Amino acid sequence: MKSNFLKSTPIFLAFLIMGFADAAGPLTSQLQNDFSLSNFEAGLVTFMAFIMFGLLSIPMGLYQDRKGRKHVLMLGLLAALIGMILPIAGNYESFPLILGGLLFMGIGATLLQVAGNPIMRDVSPEGKYSRNLSFGQFVKAIGSLSGSLVPILAARYFGLDWKVLFPIYGTIIAMVIIYLLIVKIEEKAMDKENPATFSSCFGLLKNPFVLIMVVGIFLYVGAEVSMSAKLPNYLSEKFDFDIKEKGLLGTMFFFISLTTGRFLGGVILNWLAPKKFLVITAIVSLVGIAGIYISPTDVIATVFIFIIGLGFANIFPLIFSITVDTMPERSNEISGLMITAILGAAVVPILTGGVADLLGLMSGFLVPAACLVYVLVIAIKPANA
Repeated sequence: MKSNFLKSTPIFLAFLIMGFADAAGPLTSQLQNDFSLSNFEAGLVTFMAFIMFGLLSIPMGLYQDRKGRKHVLMLGLLAALIGMILPIAGNYESFPLILGGLLFMGIGATLLQVAGNPIMRDVSPEGKYSRNLSFGQFVKAIGSLSGSLVPILAARYFGLDWKVLFPIYGTIIAMVIIYLLIVKIEEKAMDKENPATFSSCFGLLKNPFVLIMVVGIFLYVGAEVSMSAKLPNYLSEKFDFDIKEKGLLGTMFFFISLTTGRFLGGVILNWLAPKKFLVITAIVSLVGIAGIYISPTDVIATVFIFIIGLGFANIFPLIFSITVDTMPERSNEISGLMITAILGAAVVPILTGGVADLLGLMSGFLVPAACLVYVLVIAIKPANA
């Protein structure tokens, strides 16, 4: 039991650090305020944090197929550490260095996702991959939650702001690097006779089931980051919240509900089929988004924000695990495609911001709502593999 704990702990810590990249969501409103950015320009914050998912996921999935998952985990941690150092080096006054830091954090999160998701299947008992991946996403949500919670606490009790994230995250990442250097992680043997290639990876997109699920990941992660980025603006515009502190409460409650939902998802998936659960979560998400349009008070709005997070919580691990379980022998290639689809977190928020600039903030929320409609459609009637 102790041996299993030591082997699984680095994987869960990797999921925690994956969540640090989600700080780009709450950082968007803070940087928008400090550097006087438009909604579209603010979208560059999330763009820099997530663009590398689209560029590196498949190449690193192939590289991982040859070099191993622990190797890729270590590279991801080193990239993330560089991402924490760059803004500090510029004394937080250089917006380009902040964007550069987020770019490296995105590189790190990309590599950690590529390695972490298939490794979770290696350490999961038969039939429990969806459950364990949801628990991994629960740990990731703790990292995501810190992006809004830490600045709120820093502002309230220490007179500090979002800048404290970088030294705190950097210290944690450095500690995990040391941990990985000490602890041995056993990996299941990979197929050396038929290694993954670009051709075999992209060839999976000819499978209609894989294609619609990859698009589902693209739209879902874009919707999640759009919500976390714009909820402070929503509370500020509709209920006159101070965006530097109280406005971040919207993102904080969103990530608290994500964290809660992912923990509950790991329990619920012990007795509920993943496909049925995906339908339920998509419906709950849409109900929550509809609710922020009709909320007459900030208290009711907060309740609906919490509902959105509960609905969003398990969509990623459900789509990912359902797809991998259809062809586990192609897990590295599927992982590369799925993590590439996180590119949606770079693209959809820019679209959301553009619509908000043209038609108003509330119109911008129609973009993530449309993404969730797609998820509901594929949940109700997925293509056959």
